[in-house]
Amino acid sequence: MTIPSIEQQRTRAQRAADTFNRQHPAGTAVRYWPGLRSAEGRLSTIRGRAWGLPSGDAVVRVAGHSGGIALTHIEVVEAI
Repeated sequence: MTIPSIEQQRTRAQRAADTFNRQHPAGTAVRYWPGLRSAEGRLSTIRGRAWGLPSGDAVVRVAGHSGGIALTHIEVVEAI
């Protein structure tokens, strides 16, 4: 198995972010988990556009939390 380069990881993350952005604009209601994805999570809304990190993770900002939350820790909900 070949390990992806940093550039490949960054590209993959940005593609995931771009897809997320097309489907979920700022203001979309979400449940998020700032650490381990356990318990019920917290309700919030998306504050802006998702972006890809060099680490290969795609993240987005949510209201009430500083920094980005990994898209793997975001679940879109009907409404808050």
